[in-house]
Amino acid sequence: MKIAFSPCPNDTFVFHAWVQGLISGAPKLEVTYADIDITNRLAAEANELDVLKISYAALPWVSNDYKLLPCGGALGRGCGPLVLTADQTVIAQGPSALAGKRVAVPSDRSTAYLLFRLWAAQQVPGDVPDIVVMPFHEIMPAVSKGTIDAGLVIHEARFTYPTYGLTLVEDMGLWWERDTGLPIPLGAIIARRSLDQTAITNWIRESVAYAWAHPEASSDYVMNHAQEMSQEVAKAHIELYVNEFTANIGDIGYKAVETLLNRAAREGLVPQVDWTALR
Repeated sequence: MKIAFSPCPNDTFVFHAWVQGLISGAPKLEVTYADIDITNRLAAEANELDVLKISYAALPWVSNDYKLLPCGGALGRGCGPLVLTADQTVIAQGPSALAGKRVAVPSDRSTAYLLFRLWAAQQVPGDVPDIVVMPFHEIMPAVSKGTIDAGLVIHEARFTYPTYGLTLVEDMGLWWERDTGLPIPLGAIIARRSLDQTAITNWIRESVAYAWAHPEASSDYVMNHAQEMSQEVAKAHIELYVNEFTANIGDIGYKAVETLLNRAAREGLVPQVDWTALR
């Protein structure tokens, strides 16, 4: 079975047991490791991948070929993207100063991007910020150097941005939680419609259960793909993004996804989703 997910610690932690052949009856996995902006694109194109980790924001473009699985992904609280800056005008004046400014984002088909656009519609009057898409590992250096006015960052950047001399403008997750009372829908696991969805769901849940029961077993695998991240940051990353929603999205999780994509559709950011077909 061909699968694609990111080399980030939460994904390698979740899928370690399946990748290593530790799940009884599960097929051998052929893994493509790719950042989520790449998997978003792959899912929307003709490809041979059976299962992918993508952004929830990319679901509207792939629902004809793939179904959303109720486990394995990333939803949560206190784990949202951050808007950062080194621009003293933005620091002094707050979000309103971002009108017309250049803001770097890691993808324009990401939950982070949708949250930023929905937040900016409320908080940034006047001109919409000038969006620049760039690889997420390049964003903080660019903001620090002043070549970009502000940046939208994800994942381990929550823990490392002070080392770049950057200041937090807004935590998109906290804004979303205040505004909706719902968790943040970040990464989704999708499977090709022609496959046995129940079996794949069970294998992923078994892999998650193994990861929680044997947290040290995946340590070498996680760190080998952690892109020079320290063990402390990798551990914090896993603790933040692997939670109850990873085992089961549940009604609250589905409500969060529907709320995000319905709002985004009303803003013209994504196509309208057929929820009966997606789940």
